[in-house]
Amino acid sequence: MSFPPIGLPAIPAELIEEVKEFLRLAHGEDDDALEQFLRSAAHLCENFTGQMLITRPECDRLPVRAEWQKLKRRPVQAITRVEAVAIDGNMTPLDPSAYAMDIDGDGIGWVKLYSYHNIQRIAVTYEAGLAADWGAVPITLRQGVVRLAGYLYSHRDGADVAAPPSAVTALWRPHRRMRLA
Repeated sequence: MSFPPIGLPAIPAELIEEVKEFLRLAHGEDDDALEQFLRSAAHLCENFTGQMLITRPECDRLPVRAEWQKLKRRPVQAITRVEAVAIDGNMTPLDPSAYAMDIDGDGIGWVKLYSYHNIQRIAVTYEAGLAADWGAVPITLRQGVVRLAGYLYSHRDGADVAAPPSAVTALWRPHRRMRLA
Protein backbone atom coordinates (compact mmCIF):
# COMPACT_ATOMS: atom_id res chain seq x y z
CA MET A 1 0.00 0.00 0.00
CA SER A 2 1.53 3.25 -1.09
CA PHE A 3 0.86 6.45 0.81
CA PRO A 4 0.15 9.60 -1.19
CA PRO A 5 2.97 12.16 -1.02
CA ILE A 6 0.51 14.82 0.17
CA GLY A 7 -0.96 15.31 3.58
CA LEU A 8 2.14 15.47 5.74
CA PRO A 9 1.96 18.41 8.12
CA ALA A 10 4.49 21.24 7.90
CA ILE A 11 8.11 20.32 8.51
CA PRO A 12 9.20 22.12 11.69
CA ALA A 13 12.34 24.24 11.75
CA GLU A 14 13.84 21.91 14.39
CA LEU A 15 13.77 19.00 11.94
CA ILE A 16 15.48 21.10 9.27
CA GLU A 17 18.10 22.03 11.89
CA GLU A 18 18.66 18.32 12.64
CA VAL A 19 19.47 17.69 8.98
CA LYS A 20 21.77 20.73 8.90
CA GLU A 21 23.61 19.44 11.99
CA PHE A 22 23.89 15.98 10.40
CA LEU A 23 25.33 17.56 7.25
CA ARG A 24 27.40 20.11 9.20
CA LEU A 25 25.77 23.00 7.30
CA ALA A 26 26.12 26.39 8.96
CA HIS A 27 24.02 28.44 6.51
CA GLY A 28 20.29 28.66 5.88
CA GLU A 29 20.44 29.13 2.12
CA ASP A 30 19.18 25.62 1.37
CA ASP A 31 16.45 25.36 4.01
CA ASP A 32 13.69 25.15 1.37
CA ALA A 33 15.50 22.34 -0.41
CA LEU A 34 16.11 20.54 2.88
CA GLU A 35 12.39 20.80 3.67
CA GLN A 36 11.54 19.13 0.35
CA PHE A 37 14.10 16.40 0.95
CA LEU A 38 12.62 15.84 4.42
CA ARG A 39 9.14 15.50 2.87
CA SER A 40 10.47 12.96 0.37
CA ALA A 41 12.28 11.04 3.10
CA ALA A 42 9.18 11.01 5.33
CA HIS A 43 7.07 9.79 2.40
CA LEU A 44 9.56 6.99 1.71
CA CYS A 45 9.58 6.11 5.42
CA GLU A 46 5.79 5.81 5.47
CA ASN A 47 5.82 3.58 2.40
CA PHE A 48 8.64 1.41 3.76
CA THR A 49 7.12 0.94 7.21
CA GLY A 50 3.48 0.78 6.08
CA GLN A 51 2.56 3.27 8.79
CA MET A 52 1.73 6.96 8.77
CA LEU A 53 4.19 9.00 10.82
CA ILE A 54 2.01 11.96 11.84
CA THR A 55 -1.64 11.48 12.80
CA ARG A 56 -3.98 12.99 10.25
CA PRO A 57 -7.50 12.39 8.93
CA GLU A 58 -8.15 9.85 6.20
CA CYS A 59 -11.27 8.75 4.38
CA ASP A 60 -11.63 5.36 2.69
CA ARG A 61 -14.45 4.61 0.30
CA LEU A 62 -15.35 0.95 0.50
CA PRO A 63 -17.80 -1.31 -1.30
CA VAL A 64 -20.74 -2.59 0.69
CA ARG A 65 -20.05 -6.06 2.08
CA ALA A 66 -21.41 -8.08 4.98
CA GLU A 67 -17.95 -9.12 6.25
CA TRP A 68 -15.35 -7.08 8.13
CA GLN A 69 -13.38 -4.71 5.89
CA LYS A 70 -9.89 -3.43 6.61
CA LEU A 71 -9.09 0.27 6.43
CA LYS A 72 -6.13 1.21 4.22
CA ARG A 73 -3.95 3.30 6.55
CA ARG A 74 -2.45 2.55 9.94
CA PRO A 75 -2.05 2.78 12.81
CA VAL A 76 -5.66 3.87 13.23
CA GLN A 77 -6.19 6.03 16.30
CA ALA A 78 -9.97 6.58 15.96
CA ILE A 79 -12.79 5.85 13.54
CA THR A 80 -14.89 8.99 13.56
CA ARG A 81 -17.62 8.60 10.95
CA VAL A 82 -19.27 6.05 8.65
CA GLU A 83 -21.45 7.37 5.84
CA ALA A 84 -23.46 5.96 2.93
CA VAL A 85 -22.27 7.30 -0.43
CA ALA A 86 -25.01 7.89 -3.00
CA ILE A 87 -24.45 7.48 -6.73
CA ASP A 88 -24.36 11.28 -7.08
CA GLY A 89 -21.60 11.44 -4.42
CA ASN A 90 -23.76 12.80 -1.61
CA MET A 91 -23.02 11.28 1.78
CA THR A 92 -25.45 10.48 4.56
CA PRO A 93 -24.31 9.46 8.07
CA LEU A 94 -25.25 5.89 8.93
CA ASP A 95 -27.02 5.09 12.18
CA PRO A 96 -24.49 3.51 14.58
CA SER A 97 -26.71 0.43 14.84
CA ALA A 98 -26.10 -0.21 11.10
CA TYR A 99 -22.39 -0.96 11.51
CA ALA A 100 -19.65 -2.12 13.85
CA MET A 101 -16.10 -0.83 14.03
CA ASP A 102 -12.92 -2.06 15.67
CA ILE A 103 -9.23 -1.21 15.94
CA ASP A 104 -7.07 -4.27 16.57
CA GLY A 105 -3.80 -4.53 18.49
CA ASP A 106 -1.76 -3.87 15.32
CA GLY A 107 -3.54 -0.56 14.72
CA ILE A 108 -5.62 -1.88 11.83
CA GLY A 109 -9.12 -0.39 11.61
CA TRP A 110 -12.08 -2.57 10.69
CA VAL A 111 -15.68 -1.81 9.69
CA LYS A 112 -18.60 -4.21 9.26
CA LEU A 113 -22.07 -3.33 8.02
CA TYR A 114 -25.16 -4.92 9.56
CA SER A 115 -27.78 -3.08 7.54
CA TYR A 116 -26.90 -2.12 4.00
CA HIS A 117 -30.09 -2.00 1.94
CA ASN A 118 -29.98 0.58 -0.87
CA ILE A 119 -26.32 1.37 -0.14
CA GLN A 120 -23.60 0.66 -2.70
CA ARG A 121 -20.55 2.31 -1.10
CA ILE A 122 -19.58 3.68 2.27
CA ALA A 123 -17.11 6.37 3.33
CA VAL A 124 -15.20 5.73 6.56
CA THR A 125 -13.46 8.73 8.11
CA TYR A 126 -10.71 8.04 10.64
CA GLU A 127 -7.51 9.35 12.22
CA ALA A 128 -4.31 7.40 11.55
CA GLY A 129 -0.67 7.94 12.47
CA LEU A 130 2.04 7.05 14.96
CA ALA A 131 2.51 10.47 16.57
CA ALA A 132 0.66 13.74 17.08
CA ASP A 133 3.62 15.79 15.83
CA TRP A 134 7.20 15.43 14.58
CA GLY A 135 8.63 15.65 18.10
CA ALA A 136 6.74 12.51 19.13
CA VAL A 137 7.78 10.36 16.14
CA PRO A 138 9.81 7.36 17.40
CA ILE A 139 13.47 8.35 17.44
CA THR A 140 14.64 5.58 15.11
CA LEU A 141 12.14 6.63 12.43
CA ARG A 142 13.04 10.28 12.88
CA GLN A 143 16.79 9.57 12.65
CA GLY A 144 16.22 7.55 9.48
CA VAL A 145 14.25 10.41 7.93
CA VAL A 146 17.01 12.88 8.85
CA ARG A 147 19.75 10.61 7.46
CA LEU A 148 17.86 9.97 4.22
CA ALA A 149 17.12 13.69 3.75
CA GLY A 150 20.84 14.35 4.28
CA TYR A 151 21.71 11.71 1.72
CA LEU A 152 19.25 13.16 -0.82
CA TYR A 153 20.70 16.64 -0.26
CA SER A 154 24.30 15.43 -0.61
CA HIS A 155 23.52 13.58 -3.85
CA ARG A 156 21.16 16.12 -5.40
CA ASP A 157 23.48 16.77 -8.35
CA GLY A 158 23.58 13.12 -9.38
CA ALA A 159 27.34 12.93 -9.00
CA ASP A 160 28.78 10.02 -7.06
CA VAL A 161 25.36 8.39 -6.87
CA ALA A 162 25.39 5.47 -4.51
CA ALA A 163 22.69 3.48 -2.79
CA PRO A 164 21.06 5.20 0.19
CA PRO A 165 22.79 4.43 3.49
CA SER A 166 21.91 1.00 4.86
CA ALA A 167 21.59 2.64 8.29
CA VAL A 168 18.29 4.16 7.13
CA THR A 169 16.60 0.81 6.54
CA ALA A 170 18.22 -0.59 9.67
CA LEU A 171 16.58 2.20 11.68
CA TRP A 172 13.19 1.74 10.00
CA ARG A 173 12.99 -2.06 9.73
CA PRO A 174 11.76 -2.72 13.32
CA HIS A 175 8.73 -0.51 12.58
CA ARG A 176 7.87 -2.16 9.27
CA ARG A 177 4.37 -3.54 8.96
CA MET A 178 3.70 -5.62 5.88
CA ARG A 179 0.43 -6.84 4.48
CA LEU A 180 0.20 -10.23 2.90
CA ALA A 181 -2.31 -10.64 0.09
